[in-house]
Amino acid sequence: MASRRHILALPLAAVLPLPAIRTAGAQAATVMRLSHQYPPSHHIAQVLAAFAQDVKARSNGAVDVQVFPAEQLAKVAENFPGVARGAFEAAVATNFTWGNTIPEMSAQTIPYFFGDLEKNRRFPASEARKFLDQLTSRRAVRSVAWLFTTNRAIFTSSRKPLITPEDFRGVKIRGINSLIDNALTAVGAAPAATPAPEVVGALQSGVLDAGLTDVSAAVSRRFYEVQKFGTVSPFFSVSTQVYVNPRWWDGLRPEARQVIETALAKAETDAVEVTVRTADAAVTELRAKGMTVHEQSPAEIAQWQAAMQKPVMDAFLKLTPENGPRLLELLRAV
Repeated sequence: MASRRHILALPLAAVLPLPAIRTAGAQAATVMRLSHQYPPSHHIAQVLAAFAQDVKARSNGAVDVQVFPAEQLAKVAENFPGVARGAFEAAVATNFTWGNTIPEMSAQTIPYFFGDLEKNRRFPASEARKFLDQLTSRRAVRSVAWLFTTNRAIFTSSRKPLITPEDFRGVKIRGINSLIDNALTAVGAAPAATPAPEVVGALQSGVLDAGLTDVSAAVSRRFYEVQKFGTVSPFFSVSTQVYVNPRWWDGLRPEARQVIETALAKAETDAVEVTVRTADAAVTELRAKGMTVHEQSPAEIAQWQAAMQKPVMDAFLKLTPENGPRLLELLRAV
């Protein structure tokens, strides 16, 4: 396997997409290198690994999806520029990691706005998805799939559990992005933007007091080793967007593109069931590992929503005056 440093160091001419099927006596496989940040045990990492195997089976080996988990090929911040310039063919991004680049991408993470499971199940076939895909296309990459990742967040801590909004006062907590962090500052917390792979280290060193992640990621990233308490909440909905280099994608032979599209559609469906199953198991496993896990009651959800949703909604609409109202309308209609 080529190292990340070697691939990213190649001159631009050496990494621009080649024709989809190359021949050298016999046809060589079409290669799709896919970079992501999830550890191999994460449920979305497993969905992506299954996608690669599905493509191989459907194409009889003519299309080779090479998945690089855990930032083996590129760091999170390197994924977008790497794909855009053609250093590798594909990568993923959680919708909120687009941050201020495409602020509309954070709409699903507005607290307590888009957490309904059935809405998330329908999202990949929705007008809202098409709307966001169009915004992505303006950034020199092409969106090809959305994998439902969570509608169950967990707020972790060591000194005391985070049960009421008042418990956040003065707490240094992992921030998501400048938009979503409005929810945390509204209850007196001090959010610090921290990439997912770095959160556990920051918690262990004391740089952060508290974490915020998907409940399944709290297992795969071993949060239970550095945090005593966890509060599970339908705080936001997160999807993992799969995107590709447009020049490479347009250069594929139709049969290769069709195989990939079919396998991605299956992955979108599979991700919903895998996410639900993994989240249920994660709560049980966190408790088994010694973490004290509290699941929010309806009254607590209403209390947090009252404190956290409006500041984020207001900031979202301020950042997206042109597209925000329409996108929220489309998401409500999903």
